[in-house]
Amino acid sequence: MSITSTIKSIQDIMRKDVGVDGDAQRIGQLVWMLFLKILDDREQEWELLDDSYRSPLPERYRWRMWAADPEGMTGDELKEFLDNDLFPGLQGLNPRHSKPLGYVVRAVFEDAYNYMKSGQLIRQVINRIQSGVDFNKAQERHSFGDVYEQLLRDLQSAGNAGEFYTPRPVTEFMVRMVDPRLEETVMDPACGTGGFLTCTIEHKRRHYVRTAEDERILQASISGVEKKPLPHLLATTNMILHGIEVPSQIRHDNTLAKPLISWGPKDRVDCIVANPPFGGMEEDGIETNFPAAFRTRETADLFLVLIMHLLKLGGRAAVVLPDGFLFGEGIKSRIKEKLLTECNLHTIVRLPNGVFNPYTGIKTNLLFFTKGVPTREVWFYEHQYPKGVKSYSKTKPMRIEEFEVEQAWWGSEADGFAARVENEFAWKVSIEELRARSWNLDCKNPHVGEQVSHDPEELLRDYARLQDEIAGLRDQLKTVLAEALEREA
Repeated sequence: MSITSTIKSIQDIMRKDVGVDGDAQRIGQLVWMLFLKILDDREQEWELLDDSYRSPLPERYRWRMWAADPEGMTGDELKEFLDNDLFPGLQGLNPRHSKPLGYVVRAVFEDAYNYMKSGQLIRQVINRIQSGVDFNKAQERHSFGDVYEQLLRDLQSAGNAGEFYTPRPVTEFMVRMVDPRLEETVMDPACGTGGFLTCTIEHKRRHYVRTAEDERILQASISGVEKKPLPHLLATTNMILHGIEVPSQIRHDNTLAKPLISWGPKDRVDCIVANPPFGGMEEDGIETNFPAAFRTRETADLFLVLIMHLLKLGGRAAVVLPDGFLFGEGIKSRIKEKLLTECNLHTIVRLPNGVFNPYTGIKTNLLFFTKGVPTREVWFYEHQYPKGVKSYSKTKPMRIEEFEVEQAWWGSEADGFAARVENEFAWKVSIEELRARSWNLDCKNPHVGEQVSHDPEELLRDYARLQDEIAGLRDQLKTVLAEALEREA
């Protein structure tokens, strides 16, 4: 049975359990089990390589002791063990001799939950995982990477406003253009399920890792923070899956909850690649962690201020932001002024509609900037659909090959992108013009006149997208009004 069909059969078993409600809970249930199985497979590998290896988990909590035997615990006994022994034990884990891996396990289980009510169905799921997945086989580990991507897409379709997981081609293109070197520290302050970080790991291994010492440097150079429990669990599992032995640098926290001023020089990093949640509002009081000029409850805006602060001088960033940021006024204008005067915002790649379909129709942009030198001009590149494609969908998703044209055009920051030339999709705007526009970065392609489409399918798609955007704005407005009324009360 392939890994794909194993995972599908597990989800089918879970659907029979009255305790599991919806995709998000099914994925949460599946992932903590996979985490313990992956960890156990990796520990077997480490024990073979190192006679002195000792697990941070008490013996009875290790997968091999309670889960691996298909004739082992089941029914009420298994349910009782999970709810009253395993979960409390891992949540209160006192890592032996301060082993970092012990802290990782404890953080993963802090907010994990056993939703399943039937011990018999739990045993069926465990047996499928045990017989269907071996993470010590390179081929299976690679196959599981594809399944993992599918799990993330399933989670995305079960997600709430602002929880849009970045398509793989976008993360890969952003990491390639930032090009983090081996020793450079890379952070994602809103890492979700870890997509940007796993792309960074693969990029560094492909281009810079040559020795065991290089691998050690790589492992210490990646960090991320995620505030929601399920994405944090997925990110931690993702790191182990990608060969990060102790992913203690994936913290379960809200990066915005720490006052900006308390992020000191030792917290600065060389590179940041991120897709901060947009469309969401932060809880009351978070904005007071930021200087008065930048106080807003719009999540993506606060993250951009934080990202600028966290970069070292000369540090590079690539960030996904919605169109609303480009043309927004007020506090958004002040944030853009800070960005353009303190950093070199050298490139904005304007993505077409539907990159995040079917989850949101909001148009997005990729901003690339380097801290420490003010912007003189911003280059815009309008990403095109492939030939014959009018919009992305589940059956026609974006592909990494589409970005080859941007890569060929990109040039080098070292010579100020001297090789870049304007074309029908690329143009530049001077800082003087942007200042005159009150920092409005929503610059239209000057090479294309206003084009009115009369294609009914295209018009219906545009109408649906506008309806999505209106619904999103209406939800935001309802949230703001409800909070204002609560404060009045």
